[in-house]
Amino acid sequence: MTVMPGVTIGNGAVVGSGAVVTHDVPPYTVVAGVPAKKIRMRFSDDIIAALERIRWWEWSHEQIKGRMADFEDLETFIRKYDVSD
Repeated sequence: MTVMPGVTIGNGAVVGSGAVVTHDVPPYTVVAGVPAKKIRMRFSDDIIAALERIRWWEWSHEQIKGRMADFEDLETFIRKYDVSD
């Protein structure tokens, strides 16, 4: 994979092996190819928005370890940890 200068890869994005990324990749987007092109989204817009609000990747190691079982079901995880009103 090659990422060109100034290009941003969003949270949870998947970039195919050997891809050349010439444009920003939105969160949770799967891209591949030369140049990299969108293949598909990993989740719906609503799920992506919830994961971006939860930001679980910023939790401490202890928090993640203590909540590991919650990661088994995405919908339950979002209901439990999404802070949106």
